[in-house]
Amino acid sequence: MYHLLLVEDEEVIRRGIRHLVAQVSNQFSVAGEAAHGREALAYLERQLPDAVLTDIRMREMDGLSLIGKIRERYADMPVVVISGYDDFSYAQRALRYGVTDYLLKPINRLELVAALEKIKTALDRKKAGPNSPETNAVQDGDGRTADECGETRRLIRKVQEHIRAHPDGDLRLQALADLVHVHPTYLSQLFKAETNMNVSDFIASVRMERAKYLLRHTELKIYDVARLSGYLSPKHFMLVFKQQVGCTPSEYRERRAPADNF
Repeated sequence: MYHLLLVEDEEVIRRGIRHLVAQVSNQFSVAGEAAHGREALAYLERQLPDAVLTDIRMREMDGLSLIGKIRERYADMPVVVISGYDDFSYAQRALRYGVTDYLLKPINRLELVAALEKIKTALDRKKAGPNSPETNAVQDGDGRTADECGETRRLIRKVQEHIRAHPDGDLRLQALADLVHVHPTYLSQLFKAETNMNVSDFIASVRMERAKYLLRHTELKIYDVARLSGYLSPKHFMLVFKQQVGCTPSEYRERRAPADNF
């Protein structure tokens, strides 16, 4: 059984998270609770949990300050941030501290399960030792193990395949993050690190390729090509198309038509 320290300034929320952890996992228990960062640090001086779940915005000492102190003393302790604020700057700073995950309130059960699984993987690897087969200790340039790299690649591949299959669908970052049960900011950073490309740029390239294909191989009206390629406004589609391709959709179709007739 792995023990968690839960740091949250609202008692009702703290109680709810404790019950949720008990419901979704029989391998973790909330062994200690604190209402703010200072109280959490005092607890850590008496007891050493296996991991910490902490809110970001709290009285006395906020979660980011707490994480900084934890990293000074326990560099490899898993930390999961829980916050009611979908704030990009907070998420960025938390991720720089090497947090295991970043969850938003109200907590999604599947996201919590995924976060606890990440913690368990890290703790099991640490318990097994650096030379154990379980650690799969081959690392990339960022210090990630082969297992972690493989999981990241699978996650990003799933997102890419979804985008290619649904260029006219809901491809907001939040929707894509929900698809793979991670925080939007975390997905954005993973995607950029894995592909050297922003999610938005990848979506734009997929949509443009879909538009080109439809222009070459169908007789659809321009506004239908725009809609099926994920553009709500035909005027915007034509503007973007000309900027990226160097000609209008109609001109592109006319230029490609003879080659397609061979």
